[in-house]
Amino acid sequence: MSFETMFSPIEIGSMTVKNRFVVPPMGNNFANTDGTWSEQSIAYYAERARGGFGLVTVEATVVHEGAKGGPRKPCLYDDGSVASLSRIAEACHAHGAKVSVQLQNAGPEGNAKNAGAPLQAASPIPSACGRDVPREVPAEKVYELVRGYGDAAERALRAGVDAVEIHMAHGYLVGSFISQRTNKRIDEFGGSFENRMRFPRLIVEEVRRRVGDRAAVIARINASDEMLGGLDVHDAAAVASYLEARGVACLHVSRAVHIKDEYMWAPTAVHGGFNADLVSEIKCAVHVPVIAVGRFTDPYYAELLVREGRADLVAFGRQSLADPHLPLKTKKGCSEDVVPCIACLQGCVARMYRGEPIRCLANPLLGHEADPPLQAASPKRVVVVGGGPGGLCAAFTAAERGHSVVLYERRSTLGGGMHTAAYPPGKGDIAGMIRSYIVRCGKAGVTFKMGCEADAAVVSRERPDVVVVATGSRPLVPPIEGADNPAVIAAEDLLEGRCTAGRKVLVVGGGMVGCETADFLAELQHEVAVVEYRDSLGADMAEEHRKLLMRDFAEYGVQQVVGAKVRAFLADGVAFETSDGRRCELRGFDSVVLAMGYVGYDPLSAELVRAGFDVRIVGDAVEARRALDATSEAFEVAAYDAVLA
Repeated sequence: MSFETMFSPIEIGSMTVKNRFVVPPMGNNFANTDGTWSEQSIAYYAERARGGFGLVTVEATVVHEGAKGGPRKPCLYDDGSVASLSRIAEACHAHGAKVSVQLQNAGPEGNAKNAGAPLQAASPIPSACGRDVPREVPAEKVYELVRGYGDAAERALRAGVDAVEIHMAHGYLVGSFISQRTNKRIDEFGGSFENRMRFPRLIVEEVRRRVGDRAAVIARINASDEMLGGLDVHDAAAVASYLEARGVACLHVSRAVHIKDEYMWAPTAVHGGFNADLVSEIKCAVHVPVIAVGRFTDPYYAELLVREGRADLVAFGRQSLADPHLPLKTKKGCSEDVVPCIACLQGCVARMYRGEPIRCLANPLLGHEADPPLQAASPKRVVVVGGGPGGLCAAFTAAERGHSVVLYERRSTLGGGMHTAAYPPGKGDIAGMIRSYIVRCGKAGVTFKMGCEADAAVVSRERPDVVVVATGSRPLVPPIEGADNPAVIAAEDLLEGRCTAGRKVLVVGGGMVGCETADFLAELQHEVAVVEYRDSLGADMAEEHRKLLMRDFAEYGVQQVVGAKVRAFLADGVAFETSDGRRCELRGFDSVVLAMGYVGYDPLSAELVRAGFDVRIVGDAVEARRALDATSEAFEVAAYDAVLA
């Protein structure tokens, strides 16, 4: 496919953007605790500009003192951050990218403890159960808040940015005024559409008065709140048209409030470009450029969307985390080199919420842009044992640094348990990530030795300086009567097609692996039941993933038995004990599938150490855990270990 449209320039207000690839604002917790941007922040944004993105948007930046939602949120409510923002602008401009900064007050979605002040909103409605009830902003205070946006915009302009983006979406402060669901006021800021739009109108007018034509003014809006009584796409179209008439030069169209964040940062099972129809509706209502966002991972549909005039630019959010060089690789026709975002949410969203610097399972360099691995001063011979994600990551990282790397894998395929994870419904992107790792290893010069069980004798023939043991994990077979019966099917054997199940299947274990195995079977029209010791299924899953899986369970009629401690595996089911001590049985199944977790598997490192080898153990070989931790650890060993310097 030709990507001529995506690589054509576009004017947004007074700036010309060289292409249609956008990095949207994403919280990353790289900023310093004093509200300034760090060296890592600067390197992070510069890397995306270097990768060919035309418009790079700096994360949500706090515009009012007392509204800081996290310890590492950047701030523009005083002059202290101007210098560090200026360095981001300079670094991105050096690669031909334009820079926008998002101006935000989180309002009811903020954190009063971190902010040191009460939350504020249009009306005293908490954002969710357990969250602080915000204070209704008095009318006179609204005008003060407006000036705060103007002050922040003026500081951003002094820093050399090309645009400011006013955050009006996701139920934050401005959005709480726009939506009737959260605005119950009866003063001049409530009631009619004009009144609910008064606050955003005043902000736009104030910002435009401060920056004039020296910076473009962008507004991020919701295409839909996805909540009863909230904005729908028809309301959003009217909002867009209204903002255009007040001088907004571009609209960045997102979706949902945080209660429905499966529509905001969609999990793996949600298809890329899922917001396109809503964006198209809004595009029909305005003449200014419109940015589409919504789990775009490759440029193919993006090109069609822009070529058809249904959007003008496309934001590749988490995809720009997974591969900051997506535009350059696309332009060069190197699509197989692109590392896809798998929307696992492990390293980005989960860590962002915890106030930790974000990471990425697919891209272990994320968060290390300020200290990338250097070429090795003295190339070494490295043997990697295990071809799962940890082993592959260690292999390509070491090889790219100039080391000679040989990878042994006992099976005929690479990817380990991560490849298995690609089989359940909606998880196909994972296979793409594994493939990108394999391609990267190949281009770095890694030698693969497949179908070969490595032991000390095999390793010694390679005469390695370092051995990286990444042998992964194995299914946990608990010490329960009958669990080792050959008739009991391991979940991974079923998923990978080494075994088949009968029509009625009992899955024992209701964590992520068990639930996704049950979903896999239910989609194929098996009758499925899941039994789990905990009080709920999918307790170890990200909530966004779990919501969609539970919808599948409801659609397919998957039987759920929770609070059940399995005491024995039977020929056609299990015996279990309830929390109150009752003994029960689940029987009548054609097949029983074991999915009770994994344990680390390391049959080799002790033998290698005794033989005198320099050994590093990484990933699940240490202990079974999330793939994010496995790849991060493998990368850090291969990138920074003193022996490999």
